[in-house]
Amino acid sequence: QVQVVESGGGLVQAGGSLRLSCAPSGIFSEIGTMTWFRQAPGKQRELVASTGRTETINVAGAVKDRFTITRDNAKNTMYLQMSGLRPEDTAVYVCDVMVLLPGAGWRYYRGRGTQVTVSS
Repeated sequence: QVQVVESGGGLVQAGGSLRLSCAPSGIFSEIGTMTWFRQAPGKQRELVASTGRTETINVAGAVKDRFTITRDNAKNTMYLQMSGLRPEDTAVYVCDVMVLLPGAGWRYYRGRGTQVTVSS
């Protein structure tokens, strides 16, 4: 069984910074695409940023000048460095991870999310 755990959320004032982390655990051969989504109350889930093993795949226009997605393959961990936070960034940030299961192919797993709250 593969589990995905996010961490690093919290309460921060507008203009502040946070760094989120995401890491899968369990038995898998390889990690593929890793993606951050966020969902605010009453709003649809939206993609924040995604990364392959060696390159950033996508960063949403609303955050690309303020958020940076990185990945440490040695630690099987993805990070989201968020700066210049705004109240509209308040959401639950959820991580999706694609892993290669031995003998079973690629599968997506999703974490439970970490709450980010930005006060004005």
